[in-house]
Amino acid sequence: MAEEPFTSVDGVFEVALYCNVLVSPDGCVYWLPPAIFRSSCPVSVTYFPFDWQNCSLIFQSQTYSTNEINLQLSQEDGQTIEWIFIDPEAFTENGEWAIRHRPAKMLLATEAPAEEAGHQKVVFCLLIQRKPLFYVINIIAPCVLISSVAILIYFLPAKAGGQKCTVAINVLLAQTVFLFLVAKKVPETSQAVPLISKYLTFLLVVTILIVVNAVVVLNVSLRSPHTHSMARGVRKVFLRLLPQLLRMHIRPLAPAAVQKARPQLQNGSFAGRPLTGGEEVARRLPRSELLFRQRQRHGLVRAALEKLEKGPEPGQSQELCGSLKQAAPAIRACVEACNFIARARHQQSHFDSGNEEWFLVGRVLDRVCFLAMLSLFVCGTAGIFLMAHYNRVPPLPFPGDPRPYLPSPD
Repeated sequence: MAEEPFTSVDGVFEVALYCNVLVSPDGCVYWLPPAIFRSSCPVSVTYFPFDWQNCSLIFQSQTYSTNEINLQLSQEDGQTIEWIFIDPEAFTENGEWAIRHRPAKMLLATEAPAEEAGHQKVVFCLLIQRKPLFYVINIIAPCVLISSVAILIYFLPAKAGGQKCTVAINVLLAQTVFLFLVAKKVPETSQAVPLISKYLTFLLVVTILIVVNAVVVLNVSLRSPHTHSMARGVRKVFLRLLPQLLRMHIRPLAPAAVQKARPQLQNGSFAGRPLTGGEEVARRLPRSELLFRQRQRHGLVRAALEKLEKGPEPGQSQELCGSLKQAAPAIRACVEACNFIARARHQQSHFDSGNEEWFLVGRVLDRVCFLAMLSLFVCGTAGIFLMAHYNRVPPLPFPGDPRPYLPSPD
């Protein structure tokens, strides 16, 4: 054999079946032995599974120059066959690849002179495109749907951080399983990262960010006035500006002057003021004993008031003065206890208001994270698949050559 496939992978160039030679009177010898050539072509996985490949079979002589052997494409009816002929009866349609172009072309190497071997070669190209339906149905669509479930966790309450993290971690595990499935389908190469692997990695990053957001929102929602003090800028941004921009319905908050006027309980005192005797007694006594003493004091006060209404009887002035003297500490203690209860209620109301403010901050932060993650998910998905949309097989097999390298319609 004077010519051999340049891209053969087995190195066997013997004919599969020896056949006769046709000799013409003009000295032309026609010998067409059947042979099977096995070739390999590099596969680019950059846009997998929306990729297309160019597999070429190159024939050239390694021992003879152009002066000794002349490679030509076949001709039929005066027309050069510049395409790969595919027998429709012997060809079987592949379920993963589709043939887009099948040109054949004679090439002359300008760097090699005609007197040397390798000056001319015949190239048969197959431009094939992968059919991505299998990967879209079995890998991409499930990943998109599962990742959209991770986005929906923002519709849970802001304090449901545990449930949010559970759902997000389950989605993360499902995405990891799909990533392993893709790793088995993609050729093992480090020259490029497949498009579907980029998308799955992007989904993993989005899901991890959702878990981080859930933890941060839960931390903010569970804060209280005892542990954290809300800054004025935080209150202005998260409770006034952002709710208006996001069109969130939030109950109107109390004015800042009223909030500052509310007492704060610090180290057993109100705003640094030590407790009085009545307040200290009211705090330490059990509730049943406190009620009993209040009833007893109430009876003393009522008796003193009844005597004042009736007027002093003869000889009872000293007794009345003694009753008033005896009831005075009880009245003072009763007033102090009432003031203590009022201040305690005021303090509890202030504490509940502070908790509600932190919870509203968590809600607003949760809504901001939801919009950010939704935008990132939609824009990232659209951007990655638009890259695949524009990666198409060129309309012509050779750039700059207008010939289609196909048989004429007639």
